[in-house]
Amino acid sequence: MDRFVIEGGHRLSGVVPISGAKNAVLPIMAASLIWPDRYILHNVPSLRDTLTMAHLLEIIGARVLFEHNRMEIDTTTCHNPEAPYELVKTMRASFYVLGPLVARFGRCRVSLPGGCNWGPRPVDLHLKAMELLGADVTLEEGYIVARGQLKGNTIDFDVSSVGATGNTLMAAVRAEGETVMTNAAREPEITALARFLQKMGARIDGIGTTTLRITGQNELHGTEEEIIPDRIEAATFLIAGAMAGDKVRIKGASEDHLTDILGKLEAAGAVVNRHEEAIEISRPSATLPVDVVTAPYPGYPTDLQAQWITFMTQAEGNSVVRDNIYMDRFAHVPELIRMGARIRLEGNKATIEGPAELIGAPVMSTDIRASASLVLAALVAGGTSEISRVYHLERGYENIEEKLTALGARIERVADDHRLQKG
Repeated sequence: MDRFVIEGGHRLSGVVPISGAKNAVLPIMAASLIWPDRYILHNVPSLRDTLTMAHLLEIIGARVLFEHNRMEIDTTTCHNPEAPYELVKTMRASFYVLGPLVARFGRCRVSLPGGCNWGPRPVDLHLKAMELLGADVTLEEGYIVARGQLKGNTIDFDVSSVGATGNTLMAAVRAEGETVMTNAAREPEITALARFLQKMGARIDGIGTTTLRITGQNELHGTEEEIIPDRIEAATFLIAGAMAGDKVRIKGASEDHLTDILGKLEAAGAVVNRHEEAIEISRPSATLPVDVVTAPYPGYPTDLQAQWITFMTQAEGNSVVRDNIYMDRFAHVPELIRMGARIRLEGNKATIEGPAELIGAPVMSTDIRASASLVLAALVAGGTSEISRVYHLERGYENIEEKLTALGARIERVADDHRLQKG
């Protein structure tokens, strides 16, 4: 497995373009299964996860052409409503095919998901919603088997779930009658999915709110879509700029999707300038401690919890980060401690004592966002850090080493055979 070798202490400056959103394109790719037709997607990031989803669509029978961030999907030849364990275990988002396959074929067989190596993230909400829409759902040898003709119903989610909202939305657009979803997630990625479904001919009211009304349609059609920018990638680079930036310009991000993180960065003392087509950020003269509690959108994202903990190791004082979305998403903390961070972990709360003088060390990635937090730490650490298992980063950040190198970071990729490759 490849690893990154990062020489810390180099200031970042320049422009970094933001790629399309991984968490938006994956459900949109799955949505192409709902109706047999041709779909064209632009601004698709070239990531392990998008390639995995493309392969899954091909197993189901679709034809996929992907080059230069443009993807064509032809689902007219789909014939196999099954998502095998060998593929689904590598990426939780594969479970998004459940709703589309039931909607189209009236049956499907989908493996229970795998993905990031942290914490239980049950699919109970997905399955309960399918049952409320009329599907008979059983577990057979590790596979979810769902059968039935879907009918509209009222679905009140116990907790706001992005995955369950997306899966239910895709199933409901073909269900007979009206479906009302309450306590639905309203993250930008869900809004993007709903807009895509509307372009397919779906009738959806309440987009961007916690109550969605879907009137099922007998016929839909193919369409073309531009994938929204990745707010998590944008925020990760903003934090990098706040930690090590002279002037870092984030180009192509949606400021509307970053309101909470921008507010937190300014509270920490970072200098943020908003321009028409870019957001510019520079490190503060002194980083102030700012507490964070993760929450559903528009609150602070759980996908930025690890990065904020790293940032707060440089603050002049103590701070607290509490993750109320995933209670045990802290695999990065022991690795940061190896680099000199002073962090005390109690349940879902991390107390960070700053400022800490981080020192380069060999550390190991455990998931996408934890990996990003270790890269941030390495950028400001004294000496050289070696981050192993960087394939996690490749699941969620397009060309991260090239983008960081263009900003002035010293980062190289080391292959298994120890030969250095250009970073």
